[in-house]
This record gives sequence, structure tokens and C-alpha cells, in this order.
Amino acid sequence: QQAALFAEACFHPGDVKCTNGTGTFIDMNTGEEPMASTHRLTPMIAWRLGGRTTYMLEGFVSSSGASVQWLRDNLGIIRDLSESEEMACRAGDCGGVYVVPAFTGLTAPYWDPYARGTVLGLTRSTTRDQVVRATLESIAYQCRDVVEAMERDSGMKVERIIADGGASRNDFLLQFMADIMDVRVERPGMLEATALGAAYLAGLAVGLWKFPDDILRTRKVDKVFEPAMDRETRERLYSGWKRAVERACRWA
Repeated sequence: QQAALFAEACFHPGDVKCTNGTGTFIDMNTGEEPMASTHRLTPMIAWRLGGRTTYMLEGFVSSSGASVQWLRDNLGIIRDLSESEEMACRAGDCGGVYVVPAFTGLTAPYWDPYARGTVLGLTRSTTRDQVVRATLESIAYQCRDVVEAMERDSGMKVERIIADGGASRNDFLLQFMADIMDVRVERPGMLEATALGAAYLAGLAVGLWKFPDDILRTRKVDKVFEPAMDRETRERLYSGWKRAVERACRWA
């Protein structure tokens, strides 16, 4: 994750990247002074260059892309992961359904190993498309949980998130992230940021590139997602998510 943060050119305090894969890792550059977390995140060293150490905060979500795989492999609701975007858009809304994918408990910022996966708000009119949409929305809700904890820990307002990883190919997911967090979400041209960051650091070590100019020059942006949801809707949806999490916690 340190390599991915570096690859996304998150070189300034407050810069945040979000790697969406089987799980989701959200990391914030917190500068050159180590920072403790009082909101249940993980302080770490990001990198050390030219004798100067950069620190970061990390929040880990254990089930994000894995929850979509669950729809495919366990429930048979979708045949291929790429179907989820089309189905979510076709649903229009989730009809009050919330999916809390706590298959192995909840990680940051809850850290409840006794939480279990729940699906709430089902009615006779609930469709497969709405369940798929609610599952994708759950990834964005969990990201907001972590980002709000980061803002409280760091005292810095997050205004942009760079989203990489395989699950970030999903346009619906990134647009809903932008909407529910009221931030700009940027998708880079290269989604395999971990490998790219390792290559950048190796190149810097042997003098192939100069920091930070060559990295900023070679980094490309594929698409930008701007928030388009009104505040009342955003807070109403997120409030429902928090209620759903309360019901999933301490279940086992």
C-alpha cells in the first residue's frame, strides 16, 4: 500500500488514495511527523527518501470486491463481475436495501470480529439489481467511514481521492464514492498502482528518475468523478448505512 500511495503521487499531507480490490485499503499521507490514531486507524511509515521519512494513516476494509464475488460465487445473482455496474445503474436506487458485507467481521474503523454479514430492508418488490446496487454502495459507505476517521485523526479535510485497483474499473462505484463522500474521485490510467510504485522506487534508487518531477510527468488520469448528489440525500443514505451497521455488529 505504501508503493500504491507513492505511485499515485500522494506526496503532500492530506493526499489520499483508495485501492479497491478484494478488500479496500485507504491511505493518507500525513507528512514528516509520526501521528497516532485515536479513531482506530493504523499509523505507518510510507517511505523514506533523501533521509526524510513520510508517514501515513491506513484504514483497511476487508470485504469490498469480495462482496461482489459473493454475489457471483455464492448466490449466483451475477455471472460476471463486470455485470454489476450495468445492474446497479439499471436499478435506479436500492429501494431501501442495505448490504453490510461483514463476512469475517468489520475492520476499520469498527474492528468488530463478531459482526456478521446482513441484508436489510428487503421487501416483496426488491429486485436482484437492487441487491447488487446495495452491495456496491456498501463499498463506498465503508470508505466514507474510514475517510471520516482520517479527517478526525489528522485535522485535514479530504477533497480528492485517487482510486486504483481492479474494482475501480466500475464507474458506478466511483461515482457513488464521489457522491456519498462529497469529494472528487480520480481514476488513474494505471490501476495496478502497487507494482507501479515499486517500479518508481526502484528507478529512483538507481538514479533512473528524478523525484518528484518524473513521476508527476508520467502519471496519467483516466477519468474524474465529481459529486452530483445533494446533501440531504447523501446524509439520509449514510444515516441508513450507520443503522444497518449497528444491526450487524456483535452478532456472533
